[in-house]
Amino acid sequence: MCAKAKSSKTETKETPLMKQYNQIKAKYPDACLLFRVGDFYETFGEDAVRTANILDITLTKRGAGSSSEIELAGFPHHALNVYLPKLVKAGLRVAICDQLEDPKKTKTIVKRGVTELVTPGVALNDEVLQSKSNNFLSALHFGKKQIGISFLDVSTGEFLLAQGDEEYIDKLLQNFNPSEILVQKNHKKDFLSTFKGDYNLFLLDDWVFKQDFAYDNLTQHFETKSLKGFGVEDLPEGVIAAGAVLHYLSETQHSRIQHISNIQRIAEDAYVWMDRFTVRNLELYNSPHHNAITLLDIIDQTLSPMGGRLLKRWLALPLKDIKQIKQRQDIVAYLLNDNELLTKIQYQIKQISDLERLISKLATGKINPREFIYLKDSLNAIIPIKNLALESDNEALKSLGDRLHSCDLLREKIATTIHTDAPVAVQKGNAIATGVHEELDELRKISREGKGFLDELAQRESEKTGIPSLKISFNNVFGYYIEVRNTHKDKVPEGWIRKQTLVNAERYITEELKAYEAKILGAEERIQQIEQEVYEQFLMWSAQYIQPVQFNAMIIAQLDCLQSFARIAIDNQYVKPEFKDDFGLNIKDGRHPVIEKQLAADTPFIANDVYLDNESQQIIMITGPNMSGKSAILRQTALIVLMAQMGSFVPAKSVRMGVVDKIFTRVGASDNISMGESTFMVEMNETASILNNLSDRSLVLLDEIGRGTSTYDGISIAWAIAEYLHEHPSRPKTLFATHYHELNDMQSRFERIKNFNVSVKELKDTVLFLRKLVPGGSAHSFGIHVAKMAGMPQLVVSKAEKILNSLEKNNDSKTHTKVPEEDVQLSFFTLDDPLMEEIKEDVMSLDINTLTPVEALMKLNEIRRKLS
Repeated sequence: MCAKAKSSKTETKETPLMKQYNQIKAKYPDACLLFRVGDFYETFGEDAVRTANILDITLTKRGAGSSSEIELAGFPHHALNVYLPKLVKAGLRVAICDQLEDPKKTKTIVKRGVTELVTPGVALNDEVLQSKSNNFLSALHFGKKQIGISFLDVSTGEFLLAQGDEEYIDKLLQNFNPSEILVQKNHKKDFLSTFKGDYNLFLLDDWVFKQDFAYDNLTQHFETKSLKGFGVEDLPEGVIAAGAVLHYLSETQHSRIQHISNIQRIAEDAYVWMDRFTVRNLELYNSPHHNAITLLDIIDQTLSPMGGRLLKRWLALPLKDIKQIKQRQDIVAYLLNDNELLTKIQYQIKQISDLERLISKLATGKINPREFIYLKDSLNAIIPIKNLALESDNEALKSLGDRLHSCDLLREKIATTIHTDAPVAVQKGNAIATGVHEELDELRKISREGKGFLDELAQRESEKTGIPSLKISFNNVFGYYIEVRNTHKDKVPEGWIRKQTLVNAERYITEELKAYEAKILGAEERIQQIEQEVYEQFLMWSAQYIQPVQFNAMIIAQLDCLQSFARIAIDNQYVKPEFKDDFGLNIKDGRHPVIEKQLAADTPFIANDVYLDNESQQIIMITGPNMSGKSAILRQTALIVLMAQMGSFVPAKSVRMGVVDKIFTRVGASDNISMGESTFMVEMNETASILNNLSDRSLVLLDEIGRGTSTYDGISIAWAIAEYLHEHPSRPKTLFATHYHELNDMQSRFERIKNFNVSVKELKDTVLFLRKLVPGGSAHSFGIHVAKMAGMPQLVVSKAEKILNSLEKNNDSKTHTKVPEEDVQLSFFTLDDPLMEEIKEDVMSLDINTLTPVEALMKLNEIRRKLS
């Protein structure tokens, strides 16, 4: 009988430690588990492989060669703040598993548990956060008709919600750029198909996105009976999204969130509408181009992290309320005209740390003693700002000063409770000031005087025994001991107890020495215990100041943004725009705020005038050669309007304008091959979005519409779009840059379309671009000149010139430069039977059940023009 064959698969054995690890890991399967073992955080298995790769640390194995072999990677526990940010920035969710008891006090395996779950959207670590950017956690709820969205920055306590259609939510996602987005599991495909972007998604169970659950979550947290006081009661989809965010905080072990004391709606009607294409095209705070300078780079002269974050918000959400705009303008003007006051305020703001994040750390229990000192110093720096504002002659500035809290008791308590040279951790000792706790002071005295006692004891024993080289030392094995060299060991008294024999010496202890050791070591342990208790009590007491400090942070952030506006106005010769209750836009000598800062010192920027209104000059048709500056004029007009409605001064000689409620741009194009969309398809999608959302206060900027298709198609589409804008009842103000010179004909046919061109000067062998916008159309594109300037081989340039001459000879100049009237619109036909038949056919083909009021008006206007 043959022996039973052995199994080829070795059964893995599970050690007690790995059993504990696997049980905890099973609760957090989607997180990287940092498992505290002694003085190290260890990772195992797949976590270890990922961790070693991200952190560039050694990947080894635990139990190598045994049946329990598993990948292992770790780092010292004190290096957590170095390595944790790298893991989170790599997009990992990190569960920190700590030892929950002292290993010295247990004979079994140490109890462990997850004390914090850090994710990209829930982080308080300074190394993870960017000082001038919010770190938003977002949640999205797909309702039946609208989408709800919420944004929470745990590091500052800002909590916002909104709801709307896909386009509005898409705009908010781009503006707020959340680090992590929570989506219900059954809507993952909906999110990916609707919103384009490299977002970090985390899926939650569908039951989390229930209205009752969300409502209860929010009212319990805010300790209110309803949400009416926050003005969000009528946003049910947004409330569900906000409830999901709060639930996620509890799931990630974030229970101390007193600093989240308010929730606000993002009031869509209060801000200028800019779709995601416009935000991208204007390069407000991001650019697809490497090393490109954005508008934010130019206007951000803020001196505090809070100011930097708020300025980005102001840029994303310009105001429509003239009263609010003028309040900001008034303070900017006052600071600009009082340089001494501006300098003093700037100096004080520089002394202020990140108040929002400091107070959030206090609320979450993560503030360290040194940060308490930063908090005190920051609050101290606010007092001179408050006094300066109150002493000013500007009512708006006075109002800001009056609303600042002095926080006198908090500042005093920090000064008397926390040691001036406080450490970064309570455990390091000397965090609590002298005079706070009587026993603590006495124990510190014992600890300080310990060295003197040992010196005195060593001197006394040396004299008593006659051993001149006697010394008292300490180690972790024996504690305190007396060391005697072998040459003198015959002089050792009988009462000394030998503890260790060395090659050249012997080590002893005495009853007196052991009594002292117990006293001194007990004192150090008790000191640490008292400091921890006092610190925790002070932290809890300080929590009552969370809201006043948050309010101060908000005021300082506003003042910081306004001083930044004053600073850039002084440095760049910006002017105060004048707002009127009309629909006009009159810019004199406008400049591009970004381009002018990139020019060489001896190169002046060519300023331009732009005038638009709804009555006489609604659409400016701008022609001119490539490289002449058409796109720059379009962008600078939008940026001037946007800056003005932020409350900033602007780069121009003067600006007089009515409030703009929507800014649309179709500037530049890029293929979206991954989504199967060509340049032309992207262009048409963006343009369609503009035409479907027009208002009487819209500013529309269109650049080279139709260039993504054939020439005749392009001309036809561009003409039709321009006519649609002209005939639309809203009469939106429009800048229309084109290289189709055939569109110059529109001025003679449409009363509110005016031709302008970016002038050039033709020299013998080249073209000089003057970049000046002047009345009248342009008949040349100078494309071959541009090709020559770009360094095109002379052979190609010469051939192109011959082909152009041949085409111009073989084509009638009128059909080459003008669009035949019969190809543009039927309204130019004579009144005859075919025309009437055409109108009849036109009317009968209309589906009046689907026709919008605007389309009906435009159709009626077209028929009237045909008949005339």
